[in-house]
Amino acid sequence: MWPFVSSLRVANPATDSRALPAARPEPLQCLLLAATLMLSSLSFDLQAAQVYRHVDANGNVVFSDQPAGGSKVQLTPLSVVPSTESLPPRRSTPSRVSSSSSSESTRTRAPAVDVAFRGYTTFTIQSPSNEETLQTGQAGNLAVRLGIEPKLRPEDKVRVTVDGAPSQSAMHSTVFMVPALERGKHVIQAELLDSTGRVRQTSEPKVVYVQRASVNLPRNPNNPANAGGG
Repeated sequence: MWPFVSSLRVANPATDSRALPAARPEPLQCLLLAATLMLSSLSFDLQAAQVYRHVDANGNVVFSDQPAGGSKVQLTPLSVVPSTESLPPRRSTPSRVSSSSSSESTRTRAPAVDVAFRGYTTFTIQSPSNEETLQTGQAGNLAVRLGIEPKLRPEDKVRVTVDGAPSQSAMHSTVFMVPALERGKHVIQAELLDSTGRVRQTSEPKVVYVQRASVNLPRNPNNPANAGGG
């Protein structure tokens, strides 16, 4: 089993005058000797291991290390072939958006917050004065003039109400004309609207009295008796 043993020669100091003092074995030689012994033992075990093949009563092919009347199977040594198949390419994952970028995007899409309204220190009806009487000759046409400080801003508008109802659409103006008021007492008031149409300020109310000729007077052109006259 170990052919290298026969080639070894042991010197006898008593009979061999050329015998040298016993040399201490080198560590490398000991290591090589141990490896050779292990490989020889492994080769012997592999040769001793046998596999037998036989067919059982049910017709099934059975492999075993016991003869049991089976035929000997010659095992071929396994060969290891390194795989040349490359790994699939790594799929790139989409980069995550940082929380700061997401927050910034959310702030960009958010609707603009309404800026706090800046009120006016003065918002009043300068004309007419309170409890003023509108004479008959004015035919119920009332001119309204407002006092606003600071100056009316471009985005703000004003409208005049008569007895709580708007007399016309809001305008960017401080002078208004309310036409054809009926006879009697009326309450005039001004409202200031912002750019969204919300009422932000309201003036103190003013009371006016309107005098108009009776429709039944003979000289009144609105008298039905004068219709179609000639």
